[in-house]
Amino acid sequence: MHPLINKQLVRDRFFRTLRSYSGQAVVQKAMARGLSEIICQQEPSRSFVRVLEVGSGSGALMAELLGRCNVNTYYANDLVAESCTSLQGVLDRFAVGEFHFLAGDIESLKLLPSSLDLVVSNATLQWLNDLDGFFKKIFDHLKPGGTLAFTTFGPSNMREISAIEGVGLSYYTLSELELLAGRYFEITVSREETLRMEFLSPEAMLHHIRSTGVNGLLRRSWTKSRYLHFLEEYRRLFSSENGVYLTYHPLYCCMKKRIL
Repeated sequence: MHPLINKQLVRDRFFRTLRSYSGQAVVQKAMARGLSEIICQQEPSRSFVRVLEVGSGSGALMAELLGRCNVNTYYANDLVAESCTSLQGVLDRFAVGEFHFLAGDIESLKLLPSSLDLVVSNATLQWLNDLDGFFKKIFDHLKPGGTLAFTTFGPSNMREISAIEGVGLSYYTLSELELLAGRYFEITVSREETLRMEFLSPEAMLHHIRSTGVNGLLRRSWTKSRYLHFLEEYRRLFSSENGVYLTYHPLYCCMKKRIL
């Protein structure tokens, strides 16, 4: 059973990192690039009439897609309404017929565009509470043969933090995602990778995760002694040749709407 995620906390954390996210989220940017390449491989025409992006954030995936594909109407959704301004810079660089921003939690939004050709999401689904409900909702709004393509993270993600603090998101494995999504979609691509980022110090690592808004893992307030203990343990357990390391565990999935 996956514990419920505090969406207000998630919104607040990402709102505070709107300016710093793009510069720090190097793994998420690489995931956006990899996902867009998968989409282009699966749809050689690289042309879509109606696209919905879930969790558009600062526009990394939007830029990768619009740099490769022709899109008539692009719908972008994000929990942080203010992130819409971050997308304008992408729209200034790439041509798109129409653009619509849908602010709010994708799990509770009642009105979504229908007959979508493509639904995409990068590094977002780990923040959802009801993944089966999400897959069902997307199934209902895709046209026959439409594509859902997304990245998220697996159980090894930021395992160093949870090893010390005993907290972390309840990530799905790739096989669990395939099982859930397989009720509604024919899976065409599913793969995973493990990446190790290195930092000069535990302090630099903490700055990185705070600057990307993912520090919901560290929601408790720290005393000075607790903070120093964390730094000491991190150095002791996760040192590398150049400092310390942090693990990311990206998952990539692409699937077609199943005929039920």
